Amino acid sequence: MTARRDEPHRGSADLRERILDALRELLRERTFDTLSVAEVITAAGVSRASFYFYFAGKQAVLAELVRRAVGAGHEAAQPWVQAQAGPRETLRAGIDAGAGLWLSNAAVLRAIVESWASDPQLRELWLVQMQTFTDATIARIEADRAADPAMAARLDGVDVPALAAALTWTGERLYYLAACGVPPFDDRQVLVDTLTHLWLSSLYD
Repeated sequence: MTARRDEPHRGSADLRERILDALRELLRERTFDTLSVAEVITAAGVSRASFYFYFAGKQAVLAELVRRAVGAGHEAAQPWVQAQAGPRETLRAGIDAGAGLWLSNAAVLRAIVESWASDPQLRELWLVQMQTFTDATIARIEADRAADPAMAARLDGVDVPALAAALTWTGERLYYLAACGVPPFDDRQVLVDTLTHLWLSSLYD
């Protein structure tokens, strides 16, 4: 298919979304490192000028898709982060919503997990995005610890930022394995049960 010579100022939102959609679809069949900007341009049906009007390169396109997925992840975690109900119910609900989010964005999230260690731009992006989850976890743990003397005693001497980071990155790894269809985490209930147990036993039991 020949790229259509669209001008950047025409239907700007539509052109940008076409580029994002094109990369998302290509990632269903290809790994990020094997894709070229030219292939994204062809799949999107836009001109090279249009592509570079919106994005500096393919990393920037992936970065936008990742930020959108991360934003949805934060929304899923809000009931626990904001203490809208008891931690057992909100943690499980948030973890289950996170599992659904990873499955629905599997191609994009596999791409970032598989690429960030070898690409400086993506490394910075993913570490920053993951830190946002760690920071939210730290804030909720500290609030719970201040309100619950028993929890404060359980976590006495514990490096809370390190614990929060460990829980966050464990979740990333298990969600990734689930998105890749790796047993036993390809079973959503097993995935959710396991992560819920890890979080509850680390923080509340």
